[in-house]
Parts: sequence; C-alpha cells; structure tokens
Amino acid sequence: MASQPDDEQPEGLSARFFQKLASGVPGVLFTYWLSADHQSHRYPYVSDQVKELFGVEPQKLRENADSVFRVIHPDDAAGVGESILHSVRTLQPWCYRARLRMKNGEYQWYEAHSVPERQPDGSTLWYGQFHNIQHYKELEQHLRDSEAEFSFQAGFQKLIARLSSEFIHLGFGSIDDCIDELLRSIGAFFSVDRAYVYAFSPDLATMTNTHEWCAPGVPSLMADQQAVPIDDFRWWQQQIRLMESQSQVVFIEDTADLPPEAENERALLEQQGVSSMFCVPVRIRGQVMGFFGVDSLSRRSWRRDMADLLIIVSGLLSGALERNRLEEDLLNQSIRDPLTGLHNRRYLMPRLDEILAASNRHGDRFCLAMFDIDHFKRINDNLGHLAGDQVLMRFTDVLLAHTRTTDVVSRFGGEEFLVVFTGVTERDVQTLVMRIMEAVREEEWLVDGKALTVTVSAGAVCVSELTDEPATPEALIARADDRLYQAKDGGRDCLVDASGLSRI
Repeated sequence: MASQPDDEQPEGLSARFFQKLASGVPGVLFTYWLSADHQSHRYPYVSDQVKELFGVEPQKLRENADSVFRVIHPDDAAGVGESILHSVRTLQPWCYRARLRMKNGEYQWYEAHSVPERQPDGSTLWYGQFHNIQHYKELEQHLRDSEAEFSFQAGFQKLIARLSSEFIHLGFGSIDDCIDELLRSIGAFFSVDRAYVYAFSPDLATMTNTHEWCAPGVPSLMADQQAVPIDDFRWWQQQIRLMESQSQVVFIEDTADLPPEAENERALLEQQGVSSMFCVPVRIRGQVMGFFGVDSLSRRSWRRDMADLLIIVSGLLSGALERNRLEEDLLNQSIRDPLTGLHNRRYLMPRLDEILAASNRHGDRFCLAMFDIDHFKRINDNLGHLAGDQVLMRFTDVLLAHTRTTDVVSRFGGEEFLVVFTGVTERDVQTLVMRIMEAVREEEWLVDGKALTVTVSAGAVCVSELTDEPATPEALIARADDRLYQAKDGGRDCLVDASGLSRI
C-alpha cells in the first residue's frame, strides 16, 4: 500500500497557533492526498471550519475524503473526478467550482483552488483552500440578464484576478507601484475621473491623500490633500465614524444635494469640480486606517451594485496593505534596536554606503559622531540593568530631540550611539554635538527615585577629512571610534574632532 504523508504543519508554528491562524481565514484550508493508484484519498489537514460549514468531522476526513465529495451538488459532481486526475497528470493547479450542501441543508457555491505536489511514492498532495463564492455567483446570475452585463462581470472578475495575482507576487518595497496600478485599472474600468486612497492619522485628526490616479485632463489634488484637518469638516467626521463602526460606504450621488451641515464639504467638492463620489473604508488588522474612493466630475448614473464591487476592491487593497505592514514590521524588527527603537548597525552600514555614494557623486557634505555614555557600567553595576535601560532610553530621547529627520540616529552597540549629520561642516558638527552634550548635562536624571549625574563623550569625523584613505563606512566609523576613546582618555564629558579636544 502506498505510504501516506504525515499531517503537515508549517515549520516553527505550533498546532494551536496554526489552528488560530486558519480560523481567521474565510473558507477552509486543506491539504488533499490522492494515492498513486487513485484508489484512496484523504485530507491530511483540513481546518475546523469544515465542521461548522458542512457538518463534516475533520478527523473523519483525515482518514477518508469521501464525506466532502458527498456534499457536492449532484449536478456539479460529474466533472470533479476528471478535473482532479487532470491536475495529477499535468501538475497544474486544481480549480473547481461547485455547490456544496451546508450544515443547514441549503446549497451554496464554493470554489476550490489548490497547488499539487508529487510525492516520492507517486502519490499527489494538494495545498489549497475552499472559499465561499455564493455572493459572486448570485451577482453573476443577476448580470446574465443581458450580454453587456455579462461582459462587464467577466471583465471585472478578470481585472480582480489580475490585480490579485499582482498583489500576491509583489516584491517588498513595490506596494506603492501596485496601488497606483490598482487605481489606474479601477479608474479606467469604471470610467471615473479620479481614484484615490486616503490614510487617517492614528488619532483620526487628519487625513492624507497617499495615492491618486486621474483620467487624462483631470487635475491632481494630491499636493493639496496632505494632513487635512478632519475637524474642519464635521459632516465628513460623522461619515468617518460610520466607516469605523459599521464599515459603511459613503456615497454622494450629487454634491449639490448634500445636507446643510455639510456646507464646508460641499464648498470643497465644488471647488475640486467633484459632482459625485464613492468612498469605501480600508481596514488593516480589523481597524479602519483610511478609505478608497472614486470621483466623477459630471452627473452620472452609478451601478446599483457599485458599492459591493468597490468593497471587493477595498478588500483586495486591505489584504495587500496588511501584508505590506507585516513585512514592514518584520523589516523593522531586523533593522531597529528593540529597546530604544533606533536603527541598528544592520541598517546603518548600507545607509552609510548610500550617503557616501551621494557624497562622491554630488559632493554632499556629512559628518558622523559616536557617543558613549560615561561610566555606564557603574550605573548597571550599582542600580541594575533595568536602570541602565532607562538611561539608554532617556539618552535616545535627547538625541532625537536634538537631531533632524534627515540625520541618521542609531544605536551602535551597548552604550554607544552613532549619529550621521547630513549637509553639515566640521564647525557645524562641533556645535551640534556640544549642544547634545549640554542637553545631557541639563537633563534631570531620576532613575527609581535616585538622582544621577550623566554625561557623554563623543568622537566626530567629517567625510572631507578622509583625503589619505578611501572613504568607506568602516574608515569613518574607525576614526570616530578612535576619537571617542581619546575623549574618554581625556577625562570624559568632552568631544574630540579634527580640531582636538573640546569641552562645554
């Protein structure tokens, strides 16, 4: 008898974790196994939703898959076997749509999509998902009333499939290009004048136009729609609350018909030339983070299902943004110090390479300074490492308060910090570093109710100094580090740069 695969789980994930993850996915996740002789089949893994949806016990399916095949509508069952065998022969993804009998006895349309993998013993294992497409089937049936409607639906599904594929395969850092393509495609498909995405600030005080597509001849509004105060638009503020609490779509059929309390909104939309608009909330991790919308600059009749179609687009956009945020979180975890939140050495070195390259091409000036908290070991030894952590975080606050957003502030290691000051001269960096040292002196250092005296030493170097050796990140850091140790040897609480030792 052919061997059967063990129940598989993603490496590194506990069964409980994967079960929770699967429970959050609409539909049923599964692996389906078919023996080499096609005589036995089962589901090595199937998520628990199969019981909630179809009344089939997952454990029973792990032994034999027949129970699922029995819930297929008789009219849809004829081609399922051949479609599976075709996937076995070609190793092409298995896709199938059929009505399945729900737990309550009614039938609903489901779509299965899975990817096959040949096993060493000749059997085949598919990885995939059943998901409910009842809504799409009902919509499809409604659109069959006319050839034009059917063509529209087919075109929309093709568009969503293409956009879905692009989002699935997008590379890290390409999310903006994909969103721009989505807006262009949706705008052209629905023949609107403008399509856009807005993001809310965390406190819902402002909204910012992050992405925009405009039809030919339609002016862009993006530059004027940055950090727009929501308090100025009371009616719109109410709509945002409805988006957040009820996922409500905002539909303005005619801006001239807005209620009296929306006077500011009407004036702005008329100024922008907007006659009608749809806005759909965009959720990330369950929270409304902004909205996706389309504008028409002239009166038009909208499809009755326009809101539903835009919700599908918004869902696609939400999924892509959620994935991108997860990737950004993972990236930040790898390039940021977990204690201070500053960039770490993994980020610093390639960033220094970029700054050096810009300096070599355009002559951009920059300097870097390495800081070390004086007698930090004494703080750890006398007050404990938690107290030391508080000092590190407080010093981080001082650095961030006295540097610019264009500067690169990083924790280099231990109690050492490195700041790259862009666009500065030797004299500028001396002033900037001394200002930081003075701020450290003047800070009230209370740790667990105990007053501390905290000072820092620093070594600084400018790229213009490296005339006798190649300017590399390593060479710059080595010189700053050497000067830092000179500052330590010189009594601490001082700066050493090209001009020598300086004190406040």
